[in-house]
Amino acid sequence: MLIRFTLATSIFALGACASAPPHRHEHMEGPEMHMMATATPPAPASARGTVLGAAGTAVGTVTAVQGIKGVLIKVNVEEGGLTPGWHGIHLHSVGDCSDVGTYKKSAGHQGMTEGGHGLLNPQGPEEGDLPNIWAGADGSAKYEAYSGLFELAPALDADGLALVIHESVDDHMSQPIGGAGARVACAVIEEGGS
Repeated sequence: MLIRFTLATSIFALGACASAPPHRHEHMEGPEMHMMATATPPAPASARGTVLGAAGTAVGTVTAVQGIKGVLIKVNVEEGGLTPGWHGIHLHSVGDCSDVGTYKKSAGHQGMTEGGHGLLNPQGPEEGDLPNIWAGADGSAKYEAYSGLFELAPALDADGLALVIHESVDDHMSQPIGGAGARVACAVIEEGGS
């Protein structure tokens, strides 16, 4: 009985497939079909930068890769690059880390809006808001976050883009930077950068 039921179900499924309308690509011929078979999706936009510590020396790297609905950001900080513990980390609207030690030339957050800072803020978040980064006892950190708040290509405009790490944790609510304190590390993020 079970064999007959399985066989009947299989025949019904085959009949349904035979009566289904043909897919669009079944009507393609020649070059159109060849292009569909050999086309590969374009490589995602990507950018990178060197993380400078409070003294202006290289302490790590950052990469950013555009995904379908957001940007994947990876940060690696070497041993001694940060003080141990949590640190606020944000994207800033100007790609300039030339004022070593203060890093104020990187300006405010990407997509900054009055009263809009914070991943937990009902009036936010801003495009540059990211989850905090954790540095281990040796001051090194490995970080990966996916942000759907911005797109990479528009952020890499004439002013550029920077990643800034702060001295303290971001509470994701307080204005304008979540109480994260001074800027202790900075990276200019550039397409095809270092």
